[in-house]
Amino acid sequence: MDHIVIATIMRAKGDTGVQTHFNEFRHYLNKCGIDSTLVTPFSYLKGLSFFIMGVRTIIDRFNGEVSVWWYRYWHYFFLRLALKRKLDQKKNYIIYAQCPLSAKAALSIRAGIETKIFMIVHFNVSQAEEWAQRGKIKRAGALYKSIKNLEEEIFTQLDGIIYVSYFMKEEMEKAVPKLKTIHSKVIPNFIHRTNANPSPKSKREMLNIGSLEPRKNQSYLLHVLHELNLLGNKCNLTLIGAGQDRKKLERLAETLRVGDQVLFLGYQENAASFFPQHLVYCHSSLMENNSITLIEALSNGIPILAASVGGVPEIFSDGVEGFYWPLNDPQKGALLLNEILQNNTLYTSLSNSALKRFNKTFNASAIASRLLEFLSN
Repeated sequence: MDHIVIATIMRAKGDTGVQTHFNEFRHYLNKCGIDSTLVTPFSYLKGLSFFIMGVRTIIDRFNGEVSVWWYRYWHYFFLRLALKRKLDQKKNYIIYAQCPLSAKAALSIRAGIETKIFMIVHFNVSQAEEWAQRGKIKRAGALYKSIKNLEEEIFTQLDGIIYVSYFMKEEMEKAVPKLKTIHSKVIPNFIHRTNANPSPKSKREMLNIGSLEPRKNQSYLLHVLHELNLLGNKCNLTLIGAGQDRKKLERLAETLRVGDQVLFLGYQENAASFFPQHLVYCHSSLMENNSITLIEALSNGIPILAASVGGVPEIFSDGVEGFYWPLNDPQKGALLLNEILQNNTLYTSLSNSALKRFNKTFNASAIASRLLEFLSN
């Protein structure tokens, strides 16, 4: 078959769902004896690209819009150069782009090369909207519109699109009706089964993994802890991830008098290894496409609490593998969490159902083959 090239503006390793996705897929391809190449901006001139990206951290202190533009432009620039260097015009390629900028870079070097270009939709609604939610760019501003226009332009030039949720497929086809004519398929994220065995004797109760930013809404979890304290059930929360909201969350934890119950661990290279040490995965995001952390929780047999937003209902069912909790009512959230922690029969049922859901719907041994088949046809 054609050689598979995974194109991404991200580093090869990291804690994002995007990085987990393409590394899981490469692992699957390797097991199948299929060659693949990962190309990133850092595949070109590592030192120079790190310098360019480092400058962005300085710009970011003064102007979010310029920072986002700088980040996008130079990541695209170096990825394009890396792809030109890596791709041999004598070979046939399947380029699997991980975002619109990666797809743009692939399309820009397509001339003279026998290749098909596919893109997976990891983002929520639009990358422009994600930057706006982080407070980096203005909605309806020039950069916001530029990103939206680029997305629409790129999507219609692709050989195929992979959506990780039906929610996102519907959202994108509503926003860009032309997408209904593009070859596409819904294939959820997947991971390989872990060997974890959760137990009610675990040392900590609550776990949350994700960047500390407004969209992830970890402040809700601190309010849930506070409400639990009022119920007389003092629990612990582990927050894994770095981001702009850390100091704000630390101050809120002290204000709510739950500071001694919250462990801020920052970025962790292997965040998934923390699941077996916790009883419940508590998700507080305001929007999700197809969260890999929720899938990792299922693979560990850990009950989930998350809001019924975006593609979350496609990952687990209310009352079966966990519960949907209201992000505007931490008191009710505390009651749901308390029920899971205090009712051993319920906990066991949710845990067993979580493992069954994972094996049926998200196990790489079954799902990755569907992605490979789509890319190959």
